[in-house]
Order: sequence, then C-alpha cells, then structure tokens
Amino acid sequence: MGKVTGFLEIDRQEQKYQPAGDRIRHFGEFTLPMSDDDVVKQAARCMDCGVPYCHTGCPVNNQIPDWNDLVYQADWEEAARNLHTTNNFPEFTGRTCPAPCEEACTLNLEDAPVSIKSIESAIADKAFEMGWIRPEIPEARTGRKVAVVGSGPAGLAAAQQLARAGHAVHVYEREPRAGGLLRYGIPDFKMEKHLIDRRVAQMEAEGVVFHYGVNVGVTHKASELIEAHDAVLLAGGAERPRDPELPGTDLEGVHFAMPFLVQQNRRVGGEPPTPELPILAGGKHVVVIGGGDTASDCIGTSFRQGALSVTQLDIRPIPPLREDKLHVWPYWPTKFRTSSSQAEGAEREFSAATLGMEGKNGRVRSVLCIRVDEKRKPIEGTEFRIRADLVLIAIGFAGAVHEGLIEQVAPACDPRGNVAADTETYRTSVPKVYAAGDMRRGQSLIVWAIREGRQAARQIDLDLMGATTLPR
Repeated sequence: MGKVTGFLEIDRQEQKYQPAGDRIRHFGEFTLPMSDDDVVKQAARCMDCGVPYCHTGCPVNNQIPDWNDLVYQADWEEAARNLHTTNNFPEFTGRTCPAPCEEACTLNLEDAPVSIKSIESAIADKAFEMGWIRPEIPEARTGRKVAVVGSGPAGLAAAQQLARAGHAVHVYEREPRAGGLLRYGIPDFKMEKHLIDRRVAQMEAEGVVFHYGVNVGVTHKASELIEAHDAVLLAGGAERPRDPELPGTDLEGVHFAMPFLVQQNRRVGGEPPTPELPILAGGKHVVVIGGGDTASDCIGTSFRQGALSVTQLDIRPIPPLREDKLHVWPYWPTKFRTSSSQAEGAEREFSAATLGMEGKNGRVRSVLCIRVDEKRKPIEGTEFRIRADLVLIAIGFAGAVHEGLIEQVAPACDPRGNVAADTETYRTSVPKVYAAGDMRRGQSLIVWAIREGRQAARQIDLDLMGATTLPR
C-alpha cells in the first residue's frame, strides 16, 4: 500500500492533454506526463485493501499495490523490476490500455480510483530514462528452435519470454517492421512507434531474430516453417473486418477503418505507401460507423488530416453517465465515456443504425440512417441523412484471415472462426503448433494479447524441456 491515510488526504489526479486545438496539428503523443512528485502522491493513495480487486481487473495480474508502495517509498527501480515480472511492455499498456484495473479499484466505489495507468506509464518511462531496462541474456542455450508468426503484442511477449528461457526464437512478420497493429493500427498520437523500436532492439540483443516481409502461407510455405522448428506459435492477430453488407459499400469513398489507419501510420513512419489509392480525410465531411476504439482512432486521425466535420454513428443507446456501482463493480461498466479523439469535435449519434450509403456518379455523398429502440429495432419514420464525402466502417473484426497461413496449417477452429486452443496449453490440433492472442481469442485488448503470449511461451518451454521457470 502507499500512505496509510493517503486516500483521505490526496485527490485523484490524472495526466493532462495538450489543448485539442494544438494537438490536432500533429501526430505525436499529446499526453502531458505528471511530475515525479505528483506520481508519488498518486501512488500514496493506494489503500491497504483486504482484497486488491485491481489484481483481477488486470489481465496480466500486475502487482499493483506492490509497485504503488514502491513508488511511494521512492524506490522506482524496484517498482520497475516488479512491474516487469508480469508485463513485458508496460509502456505500451500504460498508453493504450483502457485500465480495467482502475474500474476494479476499491476507491472507484467513490469514483476516485488510484491513477494506476498513469503510474504504470511513469514507472516504465523512468526505467528507460535511468537505463534500468537492459537485455536479459540467458546463461545457457537449449538448442531448441521456436518460430513465432506475427509480431504484435502476443508474438513479441512470447518471443521475449522464450528467448530468455534460452531458445532460438525466430519471429516472422509480414510487414517491414515489428509491432503488428501496435505499429500499423494504433495512431502515433496514442503511442509513438520509437517505443516499439527500442523493445525490438532489446529483444534482438537477447537473441530474437526478426524476419520481415515474410508472409507465412503466402511467400513461404507453412509446412516448411513447421518442419524447420521445434515449435511454432501462431500470433497473427484478427484482421478480417466485420462487413455490414450494406447498400453502397462499393461507392468510392467508403472504406474499412484499418486501411485508413495503416496508411496514415505508414506516412508518419516514413514507410513507402501501400499500392492502394490514398484514403484521406482532408477537406471532407467524414462519417465513422462504429462506437469502439478503432472508430475513435479514425476520428482523431481524420481531424489531424484536416476533416471539415466528423460524425460518429453508434447503434447503441446513449449509456448512463454513471454506473450502478453495487451491481457492476469491480467489473468493467457500461457508462458514457468520451475519448480524447471524440473530445476534439466529433458529433456523436446514438441509437442510430446505418441503412446504407448513397452516392452520385459512383462516389458517396451521404449516409442514410434510422433511429432504433433499445432492442435495436428500427423506428418507423425516423430516417435521416448525414452528408458524407468519406465513410469509415469501424464495427470490429470477424477473426483471423484464413487465406494463406490458417488454410495451410489447417488447425481446428472454433465456431467463430478463431484458431481453437485452450488457455491452459495453447496447443492447436496440429502437433508442435500453438496459438495465442487475437488469432485465438478474437479481437481484444493489447493487455490480453500480452497475457496470452506469456502463457503460451511458458507452455511451449514446458513441452520442449519438460520443466519451466517462466511465470504463468
């Protein structure tokens, strides 16, 4: 815990943002970090809970009260060591995680949880600043060779854990750089990509070999990869967009969200453009269909590209401003939230179903919508139109792409089309082949991917060696 009476004496404080009018002029991170003194004060608010529900709220089971107390005691180095025992990449989650740990905090019963996410980010940044993050090179090599397909958070976490166990780890990545959707999906204003680069450098020093431009199942046969390695982990993510199958999706100016975000991230990263035509929001009226994080990222990116207006369509009713704590806590509640991107000027339409896109001369001109009731049934006579020069569909993902890798490996899949593997062994139906992250569980959070990558690495090490010292 922190200070015994800290939660009584110190108010909750969060990281602040640059003003919206300033931050939409660039693609860099706009969060203003708290001073060390302020972080220490926030850590001091951590209570001596009989049951620290923040542990179970965190998918990687971070030992949150422990490192809060260490920060309060000014032992930042030990706090960093503790934090890294459960999370390989706290600087990623400290920036992008929605913080279910804070919703589970006991102080959230009073709507003033400990600022866990900000403290986590501060610890990770301090660790790099002070040079405490160094390659952890194994004392001995096992002689076993493991392939990891995909370098998103699940693949990176698994690769690092396996390399530290002494295995020869080879990561096969389709794109020119590592990170998966961490790099190509999440905008730089939420997480700058030099954070990934320095972790990759650390992993390379630990022995991980990255192979870029390798699309297993397309440019290289999956069977040859399996034959050449003692174990193979499939960690390719869930990239197949959910198709609303609406009239007008073939109009020029109607796109799925991910190509739009990927193109912009490539521009910011100085990478060559994709062969597709550029998708740009500058000077346009933009409509984003969907209410999740990807939709929010499309909003922020559109404003930075110079959109004239951005309207977000959400089929769900407007949620309550405050949840019923006694019925929901410590679980993640449904309540009204405003993301930093939405706060930059987006118009939000709730209880709005999309009937289709309308166009002229083959180009989209408007989106036809209708109001729906609480059961999402259309309400007759409530149709309305929204002007649109660019429509971005961000209603989630339907699972992994099966063409190529999954077709060639041919593992059993669950009814949703995800690669079937349990959370105890992470083994697929194909010998030597494991699966973790979004390719196994479907679209989810970065922190869940890190958890699965770590757990899959432990099982692979156990299967290869008969014993393991890797944590679960």
